[in-house]
Amino acid sequence: MAAVGVQQTRVADCVTKVSLSISCDHLLDMDAFSKSDPLCVLFMNSSENHWFEVGRTEKIENCLSPKFSKPIVLDYYFEMVQKLRFEVHDIDTENCSLQEADFLGQLECTLGQIVSSRKLTKPLVKKDKMPAGKGTITICAEEMTDNRVVAFEVAARKLDKKDFFGKSDPFLEFYKQTETGWQLAHRTEVVKNNLNPVWRPFQIPIQSLCAGDVEKPIKIDCYDHNNSGDHDFIGTFQSSLSQIQQATETFAAEFECINSKKKEKKKGYKNSGIIIIKKSKIVRQYTFLDYIMGGCQINFTIAIDFTGSNGDPKFPQSLHYINPQGYNEYLAAIWAVGNVIQDYDSDKMFPAFGFGAQIPPAWQVSHEFPINFNPSNPFCAGVEGVVAAYQQCLPQVKLYGPTNFSPIINHVAHFGRQALQQQTASQYFVLLIITDGVITDMDETRNAIVNASRLPMSIIIVGVGGADFSAMEFLDGDDGVLRSTTGENAMRDIVQFVPFRKFQNCPKELLAQSVLAEIPDQVSGFFNTMNLKPLESCTPTSDLSASAPPLL
Repeated sequence: MAAVGVQQTRVADCVTKVSLSISCDHLLDMDAFSKSDPLCVLFMNSSENHWFEVGRTEKIENCLSPKFSKPIVLDYYFEMVQKLRFEVHDIDTENCSLQEADFLGQLECTLGQIVSSRKLTKPLVKKDKMPAGKGTITICAEEMTDNRVVAFEVAARKLDKKDFFGKSDPFLEFYKQTETGWQLAHRTEVVKNNLNPVWRPFQIPIQSLCAGDVEKPIKIDCYDHNNSGDHDFIGTFQSSLSQIQQATETFAAEFECINSKKKEKKKGYKNSGIIIIKKSKIVRQYTFLDYIMGGCQINFTIAIDFTGSNGDPKFPQSLHYINPQGYNEYLAAIWAVGNVIQDYDSDKMFPAFGFGAQIPPAWQVSHEFPINFNPSNPFCAGVEGVVAAYQQCLPQVKLYGPTNFSPIINHVAHFGRQALQQQTASQYFVLLIITDGVITDMDETRNAIVNASRLPMSIIIVGVGGADFSAMEFLDGDDGVLRSTTGENAMRDIVQFVPFRKFQNCPKELLAQSVLAEIPDQVSGFFNTMNLKPLESCTPTSDLSASAPPLL
């Protein structure tokens, strides 16, 4: 999750970044035939007394005492009171929608309280301030002073068979030693029905793993995953990052996975399998600012929904109706997001497209037309130019349908693919889609997003109006891996969805902050994963936005 500050104008005053690790105990059980599936969402209170989401953990199935492995990173301002609210929800839907979740309890406190205590444990309360059963929440704070990460490639061999009708579904948990005991630093994915699993490569911040001390003990536990939440312990071992690195200099390091209870009972017990660490490399994790200050350009493309479900622009009920004050939800979203992101684009020339309309002169439906009607030069000068082009385009097209996202996603991905071929961290592409409706080409859109996840590209979806946006939340992969229709996993989460009406009565800065919250981590995460360092100088590189690919 991105590091989020209280006010973007106060970035220079930020004292440090703080990583918050969250766990809960004795949560309410809201499921009749299983246990609750908890997820924790963190909200921050702005200076205008509006609460907005700044991060969330992963969902843990069937668990009343979860330890979340996904931390939330915040900017810490010593001189400011940063009010926080931790909400725990029982998630029963695949898209992790809070609207359909059961509320398990909350805690309101300040970031200063957490930082000063370093480990804060408090009871959870309901919205009426009454106790939420015996539920408690624990937040551990750690200053982020080391930007190095450890890149791991891990496998296993001959793990114990734990399932009666199958093998085992193994996963690993990495723990850091602290003054108060072992603290979870990372949890791998589950590899189904395999005693010789190979886990996907992953990275752990060195500070989370061993507080930067390579001689400090670390513990690795191996479990067999059960849907009930009662995972079977396979075994464990302890080592240090220094020992692991020495062992992996020439060959893969092998460690016996030991189950002490089984060892005591069984004569001749050797181990419960072998954990194989094939790679453990310490690398520097460059930040978003490292790349921006190194000359990386954020290329911003806008796509506007002109489908008939928006309503006839001539009538006030239409989402495209421009009232006498020159305002509608589309314009508000363009202004709010564009005003922030344009600061990172040197030429401030933004390609702007429409989709779902019949366009002159042939009146054919197009899902990828420039709103200035100039296919050879679809660029608008700044946010003002986008707004002017939108207002001039609206009376010239006929709103139609369907709502297809894949053509415009593939359009921007074309540029991202060209940028990737340069093998430099010079260009990153952000597509803002403003829409009112349900996606018609969901399968094609899923495939397009999975392909785009391997490119220097992010997608922001702002939903206007009151339609059912559950499909948009499904595409936002915060709490699960998006898969293509062929089962291929997205390399990373690149979609951020925000319903506009949630921010309709809030300052526009809050909308922009929520919409753009994940962009910094998506930029730095992609380039770090691709081993692309920031440019050594700020000398401009060839600008891929100088020309547009042929329109389909």
